[in-house]
Amino acid sequence: MSQQARTVSLVLGAGGARGLAHVGVIQWLTENGYAIRSIAGSSMGALVGGIYAAGKLEAYAEWALALERMEVLQLLDPAFGRAGLFKGERVIGQLRGLIGDSDIAALPVSFTAVAMELESGKEVWLREGKLFDAIRASIAIPLLLTPASVGGRLLVDGGLVNPVPMAPTLNDSTDLTIAVNLGGRHESRPVSAPSARIPDENDYRQRIQAFIESLQITREPAASAPGMIDIALRSMEAMENTIARLKLAAYSPDVTIEIPRNACRIHEFWRAEELIALGREKTAKAFGGNGFGASAAL
Repeated sequence: MSQQARTVSLVLGAGGARGLAHVGVIQWLTENGYAIRSIAGSSMGALVGGIYAAGKLEAYAEWALALERMEVLQLLDPAFGRAGLFKGERVIGQLRGLIGDSDIAALPVSFTAVAMELESGKEVWLREGKLFDAIRASIAIPLLLTPASVGGRLLVDGGLVNPVPMAPTLNDSTDLTIAVNLGGRHESRPVSAPSARIPDENDYRQRIQAFIESLQITREPAASAPGMIDIALRSMEAMENTIARLKLAAYSPDVTIEIPRNACRIHEFWRAEELIALGREKTAKAFGGNGFGASAAL
């Protein structure tokens, strides 16, 4: 790669907590001389990508690394009687406080968050308005988070229509397009960390624990048969993985970084350290094996 061929359009895929690997991907790229000029992301890819575009990735990484299991559960705000299990206001509020909220058009890095319009099923590109309004729409996983209202439209998770959104970057004038697919093939590593009981600290925490366990999304697969929510989420992930393979075959990025789909469960946000390290590892491997070596970028 020539001295000039260093600008990047980065496509960050959907995949729940596996999206923490995006942090490691971005860290490796920037440390090795690649200048990210454009980002398109779906779901967790939109969250990490938007925060990087705002120049606050390291603050987010520090926050994510400090999260314990109980703190993740405390960020859940049940939306009883509404169109989803959780409202998502608590976590978005914390991130707004940590990162600040900006107009997307004013960000130093071009950014597109992808969502789906609930009524029409159409793909929506969010390129203006408040950053966290766009992120909230893109991460609205059906059943888990309530839909987001943006510009009079009800929007849900972008991974449903475009889990690895290459199309928003096609007109970029960058040197490389790099895509991160969070639905890569299974690898022989643990699917999830051992489950731990939450200390008996107060009634609120115990009720949250009981609620999560009733959904059967924090238990090990061998512990019991999957519950309704677990089945729905696994089915959704299988659909997204199929769409991702078709999108990647159609658009062919210069470099594809594959994160194994069994790296963690969708909700295991307390595993930031190992997932960030995994992102760095897979990025180094992807560049070392295709001629785009790190030394060539410096």
